[in-house]
Amino acid sequence: MLTMLPRCVLTLCHVLVLVLCLSAAEDFDWTKNDRGSFYYGSFPTGFSWGAGSSAYQTEGAWDKDGKGISIWDVFSHKKGKVAFNDTGDSSCDGYYKVKEDIALMKDLKLNHYRFSISWPRIIPTGIKSDHINERGLKYYDNLIDLLLENKITPIVTLYHWDLPQVLQEKYGGWQNISMVNYFNDYANLCFERFGNRVKYWITFNNPWSIAVEGYETGEHAPGLRLKGTGAYRAAHNMIKAHAKVWHTYDTQWRNKQKGFIGISLSGDWGEPVDLTNQKDIEAAERYVQFYLGWFATPLFHGDYPQVMKDYIGRKSAQQGLGSSRLPTFSPQEKSYIKGTCDFLGIGHFTTRYITQKNFPANRGNSYFTDRDLAELVDPRWPDPGSEWLYSVPWGFRRLLNFVKTQYGNPMIYITENGVSEKMMCTELCDDWRIQYYKDYINEMLKAIKDGVNVKGYTAWSLLDKFEWDEGYSERFGLYYVDFRNKNKPRYPKASVHYYKRIISSNGFPNQREVESWKRKATETCSSSNQLLAAGQYSSAQAFRLCLCVSDPLTSHMEMVTEIVVPTVCTLCILLSAVFLMFLLRRRN
Repeated sequence: MLTMLPRCVLTLCHVLVLVLCLSAAEDFDWTKNDRGSFYYGSFPTGFSWGAGSSAYQTEGAWDKDGKGISIWDVFSHKKGKVAFNDTGDSSCDGYYKVKEDIALMKDLKLNHYRFSISWPRIIPTGIKSDHINERGLKYYDNLIDLLLENKITPIVTLYHWDLPQVLQEKYGGWQNISMVNYFNDYANLCFERFGNRVKYWITFNNPWSIAVEGYETGEHAPGLRLKGTGAYRAAHNMIKAHAKVWHTYDTQWRNKQKGFIGISLSGDWGEPVDLTNQKDIEAAERYVQFYLGWFATPLFHGDYPQVMKDYIGRKSAQQGLGSSRLPTFSPQEKSYIKGTCDFLGIGHFTTRYITQKNFPANRGNSYFTDRDLAELVDPRWPDPGSEWLYSVPWGFRRLLNFVKTQYGNPMIYITENGVSEKMMCTELCDDWRIQYYKDYINEMLKAIKDGVNVKGYTAWSLLDKFEWDEGYSERFGLYYVDFRNKNKPRYPKASVHYYKRIISSNGFPNQREVESWKRKATETCSSSNQLLAAGQYSSAQAFRLCLCVSDPLTSHMEMVTEIVVPTVCTLCILLSAVFLMFLLRRRN
């Protein structure tokens, strides 16, 4: 009996420790926001540096070599859906420039390259039993082999928004539960053909955007506006599809291939407007839970965030609905979904201030009004030109620490982080991008110092590319792509040289050296600027091209000069002629 007592006490202690750990995992300190000075130091040994892209945004060759039609092929071909009616038909011609682009990656000294496989390129209708396109498989075989030959690890996204159009027309896309099995068949084919060489798989890229912008607002393909229901249903089916693919890999391929399955979730940070106001704190947490938590919480804890269930359920009841517009998981589904994330990919770009705002239920169904909050920005935050992307580096560290506390400090790969500019000119000296990368990567280093388990970083993006509904008017690339030239040449921006130095140093060694990086990077970009301008345009043409898109006021002035003024002059001449004829008739 005496020997049993210590064992019981020990067991009780273990239980108490476990309970304390679990409770701590749910506790994020909203009132503590350390915005300290720049931190000089190195990343852990083996930290992986990379850059990213996606199939539809870079490959082009939209109807070549047996590729099927995607929802983005159809969407972008409809007038008025994309800025300037741009399409991804040819984009960067990445399909034909694999060797050239891998040479750029090698020059950057990348450890990994994140790209996506186009589902309709390898299964044209999206239904495996219909037809498998061997030429599509061969393209990705070649890409993966060349990456590995150059000692660059492939990180492969299975779904980066380009759903086969047939599945949209036949079943309604992600609104339909049948997508779970079709997606699993497609993923299984990829594991079978590429899994002996690919060890890092991402099921979905930013499912928030697929659900909200594809099925709620209609800004993205397939362009549906199923307000208050469409986004929740699409998300529900994607979560189930992710879980099924994870289990397929776990049971059929993991022992042989030794790989990892994760998901890439985008999340802007939400900071309370007033840290002393509990309602603002609750609104900020709600913002993050409705964004990143919508997908992360089911995968780590088995169900939707409680705040989503509460708010959407209450709004649904107030609207006279018999059940919540947020779908529910059965007990079996909860246990099946929980724990299906070997690593968490995080795409992060910016931050918002959040405050409480009540939306009455009679305002109608909407994901946005369900949250009862308002988003604000600080006018002092740097804004490179894209109306949604403000540079707020400290928000990155906050988000990473939130993930650590909420989900038990999972293994994290930063799958997207970068900044765009609204211009299509020859300016390669992107000092704002250098500053953005410097500050955001440093905040990630601070988060690692905080104990966050970040294993790798992916700059977004390697190349300028088709930027969804913004077309080619918004550029994220480290490399400038001249889309007006049929050969689509690539030119390094200053940020290429800066990022290369971060990679070579595995961090920020000391103040003096880091300050010299920017100076050296901008020295190299000016000669590239001259080369690009001289090679493609006369200096006058290059100057005009730089003005015509980067500055909305200049664009407006050009429109006035080239369209409005001639039209007004013509009308004046016509009116003068009519008036003269009238005078002559009166005189006669």
